[in-house]
Amino acid sequence: MTVTGIRLHAPAPGWSLDADVVVVGSGVAGLTAALRCDAAGLRTVVVTKARLDDGSTRWAQGGIAAALGEGDTPEQHLDDTLVAGAGLCDEEAVRILVTEGPDAVRRLIDTGAHFDTDEAGGIQLTREGGHHRRRIAHAGGDATGAEISRALVDAVRARGLRTVENALVLDLLTDADGRAAGVSLHVMGEGQHDGVGAVHAPAVVLATGGMGQVFSATTNPSVSTGDGVALALRAGAEVSDLEFVQFHPTVLFLGADAEGQQPLVSEAVRGEGAHLVDADGVRFMAGQHELAELAPRDIVAKGIMRRMQEQGAEHMYLDARHFGAEMWEHRFPTILAACRAHGIDPVTDPVPVAPAAHYASGGVRTDHHGRTTVPGLYACGEVACTGVHGANRLASNSLLEGLVYAERIAADIAARHADDGLHARVPAPVAPAQKPAHPLLAPEARLAIQRTMTEGAGVLRSAASLEKAAERLDRLHAEARDALAEHGKTAEPGVDAWEATNLLCVARVLVAAARLREETRGCHWREDHADRDDAGWRRHVVVRLNPDRTLAVRTTDTADFPPTVLRAPGTDRAGETPVRRPEPRPRPQEQ
Repeated sequence: MTVTGIRLHAPAPGWSLDADVVVVGSGVAGLTAALRCDAAGLRTVVVTKARLDDGSTRWAQGGIAAALGEGDTPEQHLDDTLVAGAGLCDEEAVRILVTEGPDAVRRLIDTGAHFDTDEAGGIQLTREGGHHRRRIAHAGGDATGAEISRALVDAVRARGLRTVENALVLDLLTDADGRAAGVSLHVMGEGQHDGVGAVHAPAVVLATGGMGQVFSATTNPSVSTGDGVALALRAGAEVSDLEFVQFHPTVLFLGADAEGQQPLVSEAVRGEGAHLVDADGVRFMAGQHELAELAPRDIVAKGIMRRMQEQGAEHMYLDARHFGAEMWEHRFPTILAACRAHGIDPVTDPVPVAPAAHYASGGVRTDHHGRTTVPGLYACGEVACTGVHGANRLASNSLLEGLVYAERIAADIAARHADDGLHARVPAPVAPAQKPAHPLLAPEARLAIQRTMTEGAGVLRSAASLEKAAERLDRLHAEARDALAEHGKTAEPGVDAWEATNLLCVARVLVAAARLREETRGCHWREDHADRDDAGWRRHVVVRLNPDRTLAVRTTDTADFPPTVLRAPGTDRAGETPVRRPEPRPRPQEQ
């Protein structure tokens, strides 16, 4: 087993808690896992970066997809998911999602979530991009995530689960054999715990959400800085498919220089009949795909970008004036309020929109039970790569994935507990803070990372743009490394420095994977390789972090993931092809 031993430079933990399970994150995935573990009699602690209800889940507008409607079936849901995933979905993972999904949604309702209903009292369903059926359940019109978050947070509080809020997770703690033994974390502000501490537990569930803040403009909240993916990499886990970042096609355009979290204009608006038009009012998606504006997100985002390039425009428009005021106010109150807050009234004017970073289809590689390549470490939700999304997530599958795979993780941990296999483990000692083994990035590097990624690894990518991005990121990495090696200097430990360091880590992996994949597939769009190449690239890019913080990059032989069993140091994993830099390298051959 390979254990990297890389940790963020931080003070040694000054306090600790003991548990059977620590869940990091409080979205649909994290809280579902925590509630199921608690119900199984496991001592469960939830750690979350902000407040319990402050993660990405509450920002989800569209809804949760499941085959709940008359005439719909899991098989049809599977077909739509596989098409959107552009040949890289793990079909068994998708089958698990769509077959277990309907009952998982019903259990969510039993937990207390209230979805919008029709006149007959049934769940009201709508359509979104890539779906051939109405199968999107929503709540409060366009406030589905907020309602799911409310229900789960209420359930967590009602059960009295132990929670640590406003806590940035730092690193995985491991025992001498490299098995998970808990996490270190930093609590921001005063409370029951303050400063750096630890939660000791033999099972760790990462549910930290996404990494949208690696780009300048994103729909993700400010807490989405890739902390879970970076932690997993430092712990020796594998990540996969990080090049597949979904850019949501319709994000409210606030100006070319707008940075940070941007308001989302849900796909459900198009599902109810809104049209994408250019400045002349011409519908440009008609004829590009059989579903026009309701094509999968990668196709719509590319359609918008092409039209913008053709016309030299900074944005396109979403026209839903024909909805009328009543429909806007009752079906999409959140979006209406956000638009009006920025001086735009969708009732009377088309809404300016442009693509922005939205969702990471890749992440920490797991099996069908959420197990990563590090024993005792699990991952679910956006931080994970279960194989469900492939090269492009189907709209509203994310909440369902978090729900289904969180339940599977809890069942696996409970089974280990029942077999007496969940024993407390003694973590390896943490090095004292005054002797940093690895440097921290200065907080001001965050902006440089974001601009580099937006310019070089955004919606449109090329060998030249990715090479420039890689050079800039490598320079930031080398400058911090050399400053520590030559002068013993590094940034002061703190939330801003830790986040910047995490962002650089995930940015380097994303760019390395994007450079390697010389094709256009799903939401990975290479201008210099415009076609999909199934013979060469119907496979996954898998990355590990070496002990010296260089990247070990390889590809799988097929679209299927190999088992989550770590290879011995110095050997190649069966079923995978090592990738060696620098380029050029031989194109992978079909097996």
